[in-house]
Amino acid sequence: QVQLVESGGGLVQAGGSLRLSCAASGTFFRIATMGWYRQAPGKQREFVAAITSGGRTNSADSVKGRFTISRDNAKNTMYLQMNSLKPEDTAVYYCSTNIDGEFYWGQGTQVTVYS
Repeated sequence: QVQLVESGGGLVQAGGSLRLSCAASGTFFRIATMGWYRQAPGKQREFVAAITSGGRTNSADSVKGRFTISRDNAKNTMYLQMNSLKPEDTAVYYCSTNIDGEFYWGQGTQVTVYS
């Protein structure tokens, strides 16, 4: 049974930083691309950033220059360093990954940015 567990969310003032983590556990062979998505109240879930197993990254224009995605393959863990946070970054952040050909989602972690 594969599980994704996010952590690191919280309440932060605008301009501050948070670091999210997503750890994969269970029995599996290979983790492919990992990604972060977010969903604000009343809005659709949107792409934030992704990273391949080889370290190639991609991110949404809205977070470029502020958020950095990374991963530690030895720990089966992905990170999202979020700097210069804005109130519009407030959302539930979800991690998603392709493990052995199947897609999995984490339970989400709340990020709230106040001005």
